[in-house]
Amino acid sequence: MRESSVRRAWDGIRQGADRIDTATPADRDRAVDALRALAILGVVLGHWLVTALVADGGTLHASSPLQHMPWLAPISWAFQTLAVFFLVGGHVATRGYVAARAQGTPYGDWLTARLSRLFKPVAAVLALWTIAATALLLSGAEFETIRTLVRLALSPLWFLMVFAALTAATPLLTRLNPLWPLAVVLHVDLLRFGLGAPQGLGWVNLAAGWLVPYTLGAAWTRGELDSRRAGWILLAGGTAATAALVAFAGYPASMVGVPGETVSNLNPPTLAAVAFGLAQCGLALLLRDRLRRAMRRPLAWAAVAFVNLSAMTIFLWHQTALMATTATGLLAGRLPGLHTSPDHLVWVAFRLAWLPVFALSLTACWAAFHGYERRGPRRKFARRSRVIRAHRRPEETRARLVHRA
Repeated sequence: MRESSVRRAWDGIRQGADRIDTATPADRDRAVDALRALAILGVVLGHWLVTALVADGGTLHASSPLQHMPWLAPISWAFQTLAVFFLVGGHVATRGYVAARAQGTPYGDWLTARLSRLFKPVAAVLALWTIAATALLLSGAEFETIRTLVRLALSPLWFLMVFAALTAATPLLTRLNPLWPLAVVLHVDLLRFGLGAPQGLGWVNLAAGWLVPYTLGAAWTRGELDSRRAGWILLAGGTAATAALVAFAGYPASMVGVPGETVSNLNPPTLAAVAFGLAQCGLALLLRDRLRRAMRRPLAWAAVAFVNLSAMTIFLWHQTALMATTATGLLAGRLPGLHTSPDHLVWVAFRLAWLPVFALSLTACWAAFHGYERRGPRRKFARRSRVIRAHRRPEETRARLVHRA
């Protein structure tokens, strides 16, 4: 009986995957969606692995295994994948803007449709954490604990603000050479690290640093990165530059912020982080053909399509899922890998065991908020979409089952 139930469930999954595969337009570049999914999952797993909430008496404070075991820095190399997300974002936004302009869609309509997908989920996150922070204050919780939790929960919002600003500037960026923002990052770092300029100047790199992969995405749209040679140049050049900057220029080896460190490669982005991002973008471009072949498998494509449909939910709620698990776990005492100091490999082993629990908590967040976040934009844009769909071919209309870029 149990085996037959499992077989029926598996058959249902395969049939659903086949339907999604059939509904996808033949000309869709599935490698783009696969890269976006890998970038999102990399960020989530990276945060879950290096973010520790240590219970110290009645207070929770943030820590990181990279703070106590700096030789684990390669973890950040594997999971700090924001450059790939900006690469894909620049490619998709540029392609969408060019198509919208060709169809006569006003810039304001195009921008509103794109930004509504980014910012509608934010309202739910802000509402929940406003209520949670207020309840914690009224219950007498330590202010340091509340500050730590809110800061971690809302930390993904900085990404959305930068991404939204670059999206709005897409018409100005479609022809921008990535070497220009790269030169800005180089000069800003030279001024603040070499010539003693105020460290606050580094925040210029918050825009310039992520402009580099974003404008690389625009170059991808223009067909300038189609050759494998371009991917190899970015991968080899970015890797060599990153290694040189870490080995000889004093940049941190970790590509994420580490509590207690005077310099963070990520907040704001440094030249080392941008060079590392170039290497990641090169590798992403080299993997496109393999990803396209892999995405021909219906099950693999269905999984990628699901992650893309849920991208904002996953990204915005993954830190909340971690903290909800941590807070609930306190009821059972100070649990290893969850509330203890991340200063030993034993902590790492326990943290790996907690990952499925974090995923289950994130699934609960997804079930609670994904429906709200996927509701369509305002009615006038829905009417415009219906007009456009009326002129589409039937097979293009079926593609609504799959996430739109």
